[in-house]
Amino acid sequence: MSVLAAFMVPHPPLIIPEIGKGEEKKIQKTVDSYEAVAREIAALKPDTIIICSPHKETFSDYFLINGEDNAEGSFEEFGAADIRIRVKCDTEFVKAVEDACLKENVMAGTAENDVRQPLDHGTMIPLWFIGRYLDKFNVVNVGISGFSLLEHYHLGVIMARTAEKLGRRTVFVASGDLSHKLKEDGPYGFDDDGPVYDDRLMDLCKRGALGEMLDFPQLLCQRSAECGHRPFCMMSGFLDGKTVKSRVYSHEDVTGVGYGICSFYPDGNSDERKFRDIKIREEELSVAGLPLSDDPYVRLAQRAIYGYVISGRHIQIPDDVSEDMLGKHAGVFVSIHQFDHLRGCIGTIAPTRENVAAEIIRNAVLAASSDYRFLPLREFELDSIEISVDVLGEIEDISSQKELDVRRYGVIVRKDDREGLLLPNLDGITSVRQQVAIAKQKAGIDSSERVSLQRFEVVRHYQDPFAAFEHEHE
Repeated sequence: MSVLAAFMVPHPPLIIPEIGKGEEKKIQKTVDSYEAVAREIAALKPDTIIICSPHKETFSDYFLINGEDNAEGSFEEFGAADIRIRVKCDTEFVKAVEDACLKENVMAGTAENDVRQPLDHGTMIPLWFIGRYLDKFNVVNVGISGFSLLEHYHLGVIMARTAEKLGRRTVFVASGDLSHKLKEDGPYGFDDDGPVYDDRLMDLCKRGALGEMLDFPQLLCQRSAECGHRPFCMMSGFLDGKTVKSRVYSHEDVTGVGYGICSFYPDGNSDERKFRDIKIREEELSVAGLPLSDDPYVRLAQRAIYGYVISGRHIQIPDDVSEDMLGKHAGVFVSIHQFDHLRGCIGTIAPTRENVAAEIIRNAVLAASSDYRFLPLREFELDSIEISVDVLGEIEDISSQKELDVRRYGVIVRKDDREGLLLPNLDGITSVRQQVAIAKQKAGIDSSERVSLQRFEVVRHYQDPFAAFEHEHE
């Protein structure tokens, strides 16, 4: 068996004696529980330990995983520079996870050029305890993202599959504190939702009801100021489809921050515990009442947006997607309009995914969730939006504005490392001069600066192919 167990642990720096200088005794139950968990992990003799920390470098639209052969860090920022943690990373495991994520449209992987990422304290504290009892093991260190709870769960599912595929004896450690707002005299003060969050979380852990991790309202998580919920959801995904024996070792709130320690051992398989599949089925029922376009490009963008907004998941490429979308590579822009006003637009000038279908899914989700000009799209808005998909043609260098036509061609302007793009045939854009000026403005290029020019054509797919509205792209 490759999926050995999963553990939920906190990461208060004061738990390290050289940092706490006696203060760690205030959370002695947590210290004792940590020791017990570390001994259990050592007894399992895992090949690989996955550690998810909320304090690792975080991106809104990407899960970052350490990609280098070795990683290290110190507690210097907490006044204990002499304590250093060094680990060997399971690069084969990481590469297999990257490959699986690419196939399943999960935005996860290593940093470009394998930039060295020092271990954060949320990763090092569990390793400090485990390293006292276990000498030889490899680590997969992963951070959280701005994606939904279900997307974190999905990455956990992929990691479990990877462990099984590689035959790795693997343990998952979810590093995270609970609410930071449990006491008036605590470092973060008190909020009524703080104890609510802790009580609800510890109750589901006691019952092993890991699917309930996905049901926590965003507002409850925000008001309680938790930091571990996304790692806990990823951990739950690691145990997807498995019945579990759960144990709560301790829960303390003496510092005003909740520290919970729990273990979960797989104890058989059960389709009733495939919580991701259950959520997807619920989402499909929710989407059933929303009309889908006859245009296959727009229909795919709709399905991607509906799936993400309702259930927080990136859909897979459906089986009924046309060969044209599967066999073509191109840049794609997905635009969302609401009441004739732009509501989100994200695109790629050149292809970044394996085909146009994957490009549409990625950019549709980002247009709905990550266009900095707008709040993320919400479920109640889905029946009032219109979607268009622009598939870019070949990009051509041109020597002057005379080779542009605002109805036929989009434009790309470049100056050094600045770049601006404007799609063709936009509402209110009536002249080439205006088109170029707006593209410069988008790139932060002064109107007086000379730029290199490129043009491109697009094939535009409308939600309603007979609609007469034109798109603005500001």
